[in-house]
Amino acid sequence: MDDQNKNMILAIGLSMAVIFVWMVFFPSAEPVQDPVTDGIDAAVASGELTPPAASGESVAGAPPAADAEAPPSLENTPAETREAALAQTERLEIRTERVAGSISLKGGRLDDLHLTEYNVNLGDDSEKVTLLSPANAPLPYYVVWGWAPTHGIDPSQVPNANTQWSVESGDVLTETTPITLIWDNGAGLVFRRTISVDDHYMFDVEQSVENNSGADIRLQPYATIARHGAPQVQGYYLLHEGVVRAQDGEIEEIKYKDMPDFDVVPGDGAISKIEVQENGWIGFTDKYWMTTLIPNAGQGFDSVAKYVASGDIYQTDMRLPTMDVPDGQLTAIDSSIFAGAKVVDTIKAYQAERNIDRFIDSVDWGWFYFITKPMQWLLQTIHGFLGNMGLAIIGLTLLVKLALLPLAYKSAVSMAKMKKLQPQIAKLKERCADDKPRLQRETMALYKKEKVNPAAGCLPIFLQIPIFFSLYKVLFVTIEMRHAPFFGWLQDLSARDPSSWLNLFGLLPWDTAWAPQVISIGILPILMGITMWLQQKLNPAPTDKTQATIFAWMPWVFMFMLGRFASGLVLYWVASNTITFTQQYLILRSQGVKPDVLGNILGGFRKKPKEE
Repeated sequence: MDDQNKNMILAIGLSMAVIFVWMVFFPSAEPVQDPVTDGIDAAVASGELTPPAASGESVAGAPPAADAEAPPSLENTPAETREAALAQTERLEIRTERVAGSISLKGGRLDDLHLTEYNVNLGDDSEKVTLLSPANAPLPYYVVWGWAPTHGIDPSQVPNANTQWSVESGDVLTETTPITLIWDNGAGLVFRRTISVDDHYMFDVEQSVENNSGADIRLQPYATIARHGAPQVQGYYLLHEGVVRAQDGEIEEIKYKDMPDFDVVPGDGAISKIEVQENGWIGFTDKYWMTTLIPNAGQGFDSVAKYVASGDIYQTDMRLPTMDVPDGQLTAIDSSIFAGAKVVDTIKAYQAERNIDRFIDSVDWGWFYFITKPMQWLLQTIHGFLGNMGLAIIGLTLLVKLALLPLAYKSAVSMAKMKKLQPQIAKLKERCADDKPRLQRETMALYKKEKVNPAAGCLPIFLQIPIFFSLYKVLFVTIEMRHAPFFGWLQDLSARDPSSWLNLFGLLPWDTAWAPQVISIGILPILMGITMWLQQKLNPAPTDKTQATIFAWMPWVFMFMLGRFASGLVLYWVASNTITFTQQYLILRSQGVKPDVLGNILGGFRKKPKEE
């Protein structure tokens, strides 16, 4: 076996290992609706939301409200549908360019939110992605704010989950018209909640309390995001879905399945609490959507992830420091909540403009984040010029190949030199057929004399592995790829190629939904197999039978393996193969080697003589 073929087999073996590991990490799954919109007709166990209660002097170690007197359920009667749940409470409309929904005056909570720019199904404008839903609806997911009382204050004197708020100002929450809710406890305390929203997905909330009770009081402001029932997740190993929180420069990710294993605090459920000194945020992240509680920059708070087993509730709390409210004074505190799509440019802008530490890392960039982040930026930049994500992927592939051209050139030159040395190596094999150590020494001496590096052909492969991982990550997790069209039948580059050879790519009226993805191969994976096969034909087939068999099957094995991947990734592979073929062909020609591509193709169909 000559060294050139050894290098090729090594490179292909590495590539297969990478693909195999990647398929284990990203197992194929049938397409499902987004977790926040799926299963609307499913029943979910109801439970109580238990906001924290302040201790006498500090936030840390504050017992929950349930420790003293549990608040009543958010709703008394679970509704069969989301629409029925919305109809049970008086509401204030939310209407902006990007979000629509309503705020419940019962509890003054944000529990109804649609993302109007995103359809649940491709090409169907009738149903928009639903992010938040009421507490008594199927799959409840909502945000509440409040004040926890200190010792000595009757919990009924502060607003809770069932408090009926009134509208003090505003009738519709828009980008230009905030709303203010008010509640008077009848004992000298007047609570207000002013909510505003920008032209994207950030809600700003000012909570205030006016004290005319005749005595100084202390209250602790808080905000909570709650999800009832275990959320349906995509289930991919390398995609994080669950709690994501930042605390003073660190990012922590907690999966839903791990939350019941937190330390159990009596009356507070299973809880994980971190004291954030200056910079942090906490919330829930899905593949494309996120709901996150954000204090003002520089504001310390207790960052709490919590699981309440009695109600099967997954919960994140932002417990702000206990505040003094002197008699005759008004005290207020501001915070924000991001509720929307994880658009990278939007999140970057919030991080810069609002000084939200590491907010961009709410996107799951993966192990090779130092490559994934610039690659995402480059892909978006090219897309901005070309206006088509498929063309942007091809353009990115071309730039990557140009960046690796010096290495590819050295590799191809080394391969060309090795090709020229094949007659001399063949003579060495004849002369040293019975002395393998001598053959190895003289072969290496020949390489050294001719300045040939046998391993040079593998270097570009090694460098492309993290690039491949990073591009897959970009295509898989960034919402910019969701429902992004190319041309013709490829209208969603984040999904697999929908065409199938089983019905001749739509020419026959046969439904191929019954067929497993692994055999229902589309046009793009077939093109990938063909371009990989053509790359092989730059060189004659190996004389060794084992090598020849491996090379013959390799393109078609890859075709079936990659057929289940996102079509954007397969498009990258087709473009990469095509550019690599062109590069190698031209470089070999420049070194005096004339690849007989057509002859190598025809040679593969000739009947091999039987060995005697």
